[in-house]
Amino acid sequence: MSPEQQLSQLTAGTAKVLSEKELLEKLKLGRPLRIKLGVDPTAPDIHFGHTVALEKLRQFQLLGHQAVLLIGDFTATIGDPSGRSATRPPLTRDEVLENAATYTEQAFKILDREKTEVVYNGDWFRKMSYEEILRLNARVTLQQMLQREDFRNRLDSGQEVRLHELQYPVMQGWDSVEIRADVELGGTDQLFNILVGRDMQKDEGQPQQVVMVMPLLEGLDGVKKMSKSYGNYIGVSDAPQEMYGKLMSTSDELMDRYYLLLLGETRDPASHPMDSKKSLAERLTSRYHGEEEGKAARADWDTRFSKKDLTAADLPELEISSLPAELTVLTIASHAFSSAFGMEKSNGELRKQFIISGSVQLNGEKLTNPAALFSPAPGDVLKLSKKHAVRFT
Repeated sequence: MSPEQQLSQLTAGTAKVLSEKELLEKLKLGRPLRIKLGVDPTAPDIHFGHTVALEKLRQFQLLGHQAVLLIGDFTATIGDPSGRSATRPPLTRDEVLENAATYTEQAFKILDREKTEVVYNGDWFRKMSYEEILRLNARVTLQQMLQREDFRNRLDSGQEVRLHELQYPVMQGWDSVEIRADVELGGTDQLFNILVGRDMQKDEGQPQQVVMVMPLLEGLDGVKKMSKSYGNYIGVSDAPQEMYGKLMSTSDELMDRYYLLLLGETRDPASHPMDSKKSLAERLTSRYHGEEEGKAARADWDTRFSKKDLTAADLPELEISSLPAELTVLTIASHAFSSAFGMEKSNGELRKQFIISGSVQLNGEKLTNPAALFSPAPGDVLKLSKKHAVRFT
């Protein structure tokens, strides 16, 4: 691609680029650019919201640029304060390295492992003397730090801000100096930290990195950002059928958003929305589980929902002998959601949203009376919702 064509593709779906002019000038240099993405492995698993920046890094990689995945094995022990309303709990280095092992394995389902440079910021921070740390701190003023909305909000509300948290933007900025980044990727909450990196590179006589921040990905509800705490997430380690089913539950508007941010392309407007959604779900499931699993998940979904043939579907099983005594429609629905899917539903939610509405069905027959006695036979299929069903054995 020409530099102009690369610019058009690389800026698609971004929240902010500072600046497109600078990026175009760097693309015209005729050499692979060094593209930095820093991650703090504070948890072992990642969800699709975390993959938005990884997908953008992959786009750079496919265009021949050098992807640099920076593992914050040092900064993760402090915890990024960006967007936080309280100090993060500290992690040990062993915990961080354990998380990093699974994090990188999941990241390499998106990135080309052989063409990705992986660095750890502990390699330089653990060698620094206290004098060198003081010199780094002298580069940034307290006034600059207090411009950060998260710090200011915590102070205004009487919440504490620990001094070590003020170090975080300084360290992230120095990372860019160490790896001589041409572009740094991050979420919108990382804008301040990435700008600190630009300042530090300038002080060191390096060309300043381009800032490229990505929007936060909406979760399955289409409103709140994707988060495990909100229960609206798709985990990279989710089982193939679960991943495919979650993607099929998205709205058409959210599907277009996922095409852009998770695949880096726009949906074909000539394609029927249902076909497009199936293609999106299959491609993303295949990315994380392999092509065979992606095709199998699509076939299973078609069997369950397009062909309405749950008897032939691969369903979670419940042993009749292990069921509670004196079952009602309400109690079996609660037990099935909890045992087979790890989902706790209140009795009120089960009555209104699932039973009375007709979602709960035994072998295709609606069970609309929550108090009715329930006595399953081996082979019976209990449908709980559009995405959840179990078979009794």
